[in-house]
Amino acid sequence: MTISFDDFLKVQIRKGTVIKAEPFPEAHKPALKVWVDFGSELGVKKTSAQITRHYDITSLIGKPVAGCVNLGARQIGPFLSEFLLLGFDDGKGAISLIAPDHNVPNGKVLS
Repeated sequence: MTISFDDFLKVQIRKGTVIKAEPFPEAHKPALKVWVDFGSELGVKKTSAQITRHYDITSLIGKPVAGCVNLGARQIGPFLSEFLLLGFDDGKGAISLIAPDHNVPNGKVLS
């Protein structure tokens, strides 16, 4: 499927830093609750992510990440997910998170 460049510009992918993570035992598949600081404009947003094969709570804190922040909220069981944490399937069904190679301020938009 092809989308227009104008449609792509509507998607807000921003850099953030993980500030908190917790187990999410109520999730149907293994997942973590993750809080990310997206800078002064957006502040902290939370999400549920099925990333437990490559990440644990301690390895996530302070990690730079990318998230799509304008999809709207989604209820995941008892937890309200406010953005989509972005990553790639590693070919074995586990997610590897996207992060910039260099220091980028929180809240910067993918360009």
